[in-house]
Amino acid sequence: MKKLLNTLYVTLPNSYLSKDGTNVVVSVNQKEVFRIPIINIDGIVAFGYMGCSPGLMKLCVDSGKALSFLSPSGRFIARIQGGVTGNVLLRKQQYTVSESEEKSLSLSRHIIAAKIHNCRHVLMRYERDYGMTPETQLAISRLKDRQKDVLKATSKDSIRGIEGLAAGEYFRAFPNLIVRQKESFKFKERSRRPPKDAVNAMLSFSYNLLANETASALEAVGLDPCVGMFHALRPGRHSLALDVMEEFRSYLCDRFVLTMINRLQIGPDDFLLQGSDSIILNDDARKKFITAWQTRKKESIIHPYLQEKVTVGLLPYIQSMLLARTLRGDIELYPPFLMK
Repeated sequence: MKKLLNTLYVTLPNSYLSKDGTNVVVSVNQKEVFRIPIINIDGIVAFGYMGCSPGLMKLCVDSGKALSFLSPSGRFIARIQGGVTGNVLLRKQQYTVSESEEKSLSLSRHIIAAKIHNCRHVLMRYERDYGMTPETQLAISRLKDRQKDVLKATSKDSIRGIEGLAAGEYFRAFPNLIVRQKESFKFKERSRRPPKDAVNAMLSFSYNLLANETASALEAVGLDPCVGMFHALRPGRHSLALDVMEEFRSYLCDRFVLTMINRLQIGPDDFLLQGSDSIILNDDARKKFITAWQTRKKESIIHPYLQEKVTVGLLPYIQSMLLARTLRGDIELYPPFLMK
């Protein structure tokens, strides 16, 4: 099993990255503020635009470490990687399945059905802990029907329509899961670009972190993160990473955001207005958020398919591995991650 290493998140806005031997060095205003041996990290994610030295880029490529740049709000900018690696036969099979409407439709059904299942279980868990509301009860019932509908869908467009309905029902019940700081964290609907409130800002930020980690996991098992089965192919878009992460959005991201709010780990003063209608986490809040995210990744669960104890941070890697085995024909049907 792959060893879980920490991702180095660089959140200081004026940071410049360089190398000293085999160490990653972070400098601000030409003054060193941090260093770490590259063997101790899984990858680097920088939130800012100052950039890094060509020497560090080569060190990351030679060490097989991902180097990604995101905007301060968490939106993907660029990713640096070396030459194509992995099993060429596996990638060829991935491209074949992606171009097959029947085979890619089957994978899409399982992935989106799992997403809806996990959304429903998030609602059920909060219902168990905090009590039922009419909105939550209705959403739980309807999501069960939507999951069945997805498994019977005959086209990807049908799946997209059902997924859209399910997302609307889920997020209409979502405000009921915010049990503390209700006045400071009001949530009406999902808004992406830009996020228009603090809850959406945290959801978008966590989704971007997860997408980056899922892309790295897919590359680690030899798959091309850009060639997906469900999300449309676009230049520069990690379509397969977006596919695989659908299973984890509610389990890893939505629950994490709710925990941060309900445990008072984050507050209304941790956000900034950017432009006229966009909300983002401020610098200190990003650090708190990422520190808590890294801690969450170290928690252990029993994987529902493997029936083995694994850390939460390895879930994208495990599902990428299972997807690769499915594409190779080692597993007949892809086993998505299902909350229990």
